Amino acid sequence: MAFCVTTAVLQMGLSVQEAVRAATYGGALSLGREAGADADGRRDVGSLAVGHRADLQLLNAPSATHLAYRPGIPLTGAVWRAGVRLG
Repeated sequence: MAFCVTTAVLQMGLSVQEAVRAATYGGALSLGREAGADADGRRDVGSLAVGHRADLQLLNAPSATHLAYRPGIPLTGAVWRAGVRLG
């Protein structure tokens, strides 16, 4: 995913914020997940909002900019899936 963000920023001219949004919310839209295609029919993935699933990745970096300019460097500090911290 970091490679996709890096490519979007360096080759396509997107800002880091635009690239991260495209990779998260845009991905949910393209897979039909945001539009209510979940098994339970809810629109609860692809963005952070009250009542959504809370699939999150916490970066071990001073800013999200490191996603674009530090490709190949592991930045994951913690991961949550459906509001439950993994590992």
